Amino acid sequence: MFALCTATSSLLIGAAPAARLDVKMMADRVFSSANAKGGIEVDPKRTAVLFIEYQNEFTSDGGKLHEAVKGTMGDMLHRSAVVADTARAAGATVMHAPISFKVDASDNPNKALGILAGCAGDKLFTEGTWNADFCESMRPHDGDIIVQGKKGLDTFPGTDLESQLTSKGIETVALAGFLTNCCVESTMRSAYEKGFNVITLTDCTATTSAKGQNAATTGTYVMFSTPMPAVEFISKLSS
Repeated sequence: MFALCTATSSLLIGAAPAARLDVKMMADRVFSSANAKGGIEVDPKRTAVLFIEYQNEFTSDGGKLHEAVKGTMGDMLHRSAVVADTARAAGATVMHAPISFKVDASDNPNKALGILAGCAGDKLFTEGTWNADFCESMRPHDGDIIVQGKKGLDTFPGTDLESQLTSKGIETVALAGFLTNCCVESTMRSAYEKGFNVITLTDCTATTSAKGQNAATTGTYVMFSTPMPAVEFISKLSS
């Protein structure tokens, strides 16, 4: 009997880490494989439009990054404002995800490597400055949600984005903003992995080169989302 109990206990003890791992792995996904939402029809009441980093640093003359991105912006600010207004009218959730850093970059999560090193070295998006403020045409309206805590590229880690989406029963996430092949793409990939239906608004994004813009919107976006222009998304919200 003792041997049997010992063997059973060993099996249970051995299974416990795996069980804990399964729980953790499931916690990384919002929807299980059986309930993943990719490809569903757009229901405005279960749709969020996430506007990423519509801040003066990118969008406006005088912003430190404006010269780098204005060549691919086109009329994206106007189109984005129309999308936002249409989404509000349709009952969808409008969200804004700004990024900002302390002047000493002490809250920058990887300040010695890559693009985040550039943010630190050039003192980009410094909190409390005009550069980090929303641009005039994309200021949040009453009822919009401002995502709190964005410090890195992906909008999910360290923020309240996921909790905001789940609390509102969101199934479809539409993405727009800066940079096409950086923060928008990083967020797209995570939303896809979490089981959301992901839409990318290809003419409401911008980056530092036409080559990079095209590579993202016709390449990686197709792998992790349904890419479409703003007018097509507007028609889905209005139908």
